[in-house]
Formats: sequence, C-alpha cells, structure tokens
Amino acid sequence: MSDSTEPVYILTAQLDAESFAWLDTLRRTHFPPERNVLSAHLTMFHRLSPLQVARLQAMPLPSEPIPLQFDGVMFLGFGNAICATSPRLEQLRADVKAAIGDGLSRQDGQRWRPHVTIQNKAAAQAARTLHAALTQDFQMRMGSACGLQVFEYLGGPWQLTRSLPFKDAPAD
Repeated sequence: MSDSTEPVYILTAQLDAESFAWLDTLRRTHFPPERNVLSAHLTMFHRLSPLQVARLQAMPLPSEPIPLQFDGVMFLGFGNAICATSPRLEQLRADVKAAIGDGLSRQDGQRWRPHVTIQNKAAAQAARTLHAALTQDFQMRMGSACGLQVFEYLGGPWQLTRSLPFKDAPAD
C-alpha cells in the first residue's frame, strides 16, 4: 500500500445462503459477543488497495458457483475455524493474485488456508473446549462460493462496497 490514507479493502468469497446461515450461527454462538462486529466470512485477501480492487473488477469471473467442502475444524490457539477445501476456489485466488499485481500484504502473500473463523480472541481453555466439542460432532458439509464481495475496512467493522456474482455477464 502506497498511501496510508487510502481505503483498505478485504476480498471474501460470498457463501451460498445455507452455508452462510450455518457458519454465521456458529460464529454468533461462539465468538465473544463484544468482539463480534462481522458476519461469517471466508477471506481471500485481507488488505487490497483501490487500484488492486479496480484490477479485480476488470478480470473475468466464473460463470457458476464454485463447490466448497467444509471438512474440518481448525484450532487457532484462542479460537476455532471451519476449514474449507476447494481446488477451484484456490485457483480463482491464484488468478486474482496474478490480476491485481504486486503490493500484497505479508499476510496475503503467505500460503492461503481457506476457512471461516467462528471463534477468536477467546480464552485459551474455552477455545480448546470448543475445538474438542466441534471436532467430536463435526460432519463434512458441501457448500459453494457464489461470488466475491469487496468490503472496506473501517477500523473494526467492514462495509460492503461491491458484490461480484459468479454468472455470465449480461449482453451489451
């Protein structure tokens, strides 16, 4: 990021309604309420510039939903997340990364592990207890990503600025 006063954007995969409802319920149930200022989300990039968002908007997107498999619970130390597996979503992220160019944050340059955080900044013992309970009862679920969403980071909460659905572009 070249200018610290310019907006910062977050890119997420838009989840299908059923997956979102399930994951958002888990998040509302287990995330410390005083810290839960967001709905459930699957972050693809944590820090994009306005130029990178413009480049993203110029790239072609899939014409149909991308299958996701929610296949496990990830322990985060002070929280938990539900893991998502999707070779097609990983390929889309690689395509976005190539399209938006240089200037990725250190976090966005690291290996990506798709997941939806349902608990964070909790007491370590509470996180361990929840991990054990979720792991014991976990059943793999299928879902899909049906688009991309661009949020502006507002110092805590996020504001949706663009929805980019996966569908054929309308004829001009």
